[in-house]
Amino acid sequence: MSTARDRWLDEGLKVLAEEGAAGVRIDRIAARLKLSKGSFHHHFDGAEGYKQALLAHVERLSLETLDRAIAEAAGSTDARAVLAHLTRLVRPDGTGLYRPELEIALRAWATWDADVRAVQTRLDEARLAALQQVWRPAVDSDEAARTAALLPYLLAVGATVVFPPIDADRLRGLYELLLPLVPDTSA
Repeated sequence: MSTARDRWLDEGLKVLAEEGAAGVRIDRIAARLKLSKGSFHHHFDGAEGYKQALLAHVERLSLETLDRAIAEAAGSTDARAVLAHLTRLVRPDGTGLYRPELEIALRAWATWDADVRAVQTRLDEARLAALQQVWRPAVDSDEAARTAALLPYLLAVGATVVFPPIDADRLRGLYELLLPLVPDTSA
């Protein structure tokens, strides 16, 4: 069962994805949730406290989703198999690994807010590190793994910043074009 605090945070993510940072207003979110501002103040220390909690929430959810997806492919040290599994999780329903609206909003917010920029930097580094670990068995060095990890990651980032963003089905198709380039280490 979701607590009121979780509802505030989940709705904040929806508003952020739909309207950008300017839409993340307490009165607007309270009305959407049909909760009072008193409920807000019970769970958060003002707007700044909410912003910090919202940023922690998006960071935790993003990294947990990626970690869980990689763990689902556990047992395989074959980079191609793991990346194929991750590719299948790029879905248009917003429940997979690709959430372009949220990514756009967070990156836009990071251009003018240092706290958001710090979260975006940690997210980018953690995602790249996870992909680097996936690639490491398929290449000769950590540096080569880092370079290889950049290709699918920058494809995802670029897919969100073109206008209109690339839809999940098209991005999945682009990843499928890349899969044959991944060395087969299953043998």
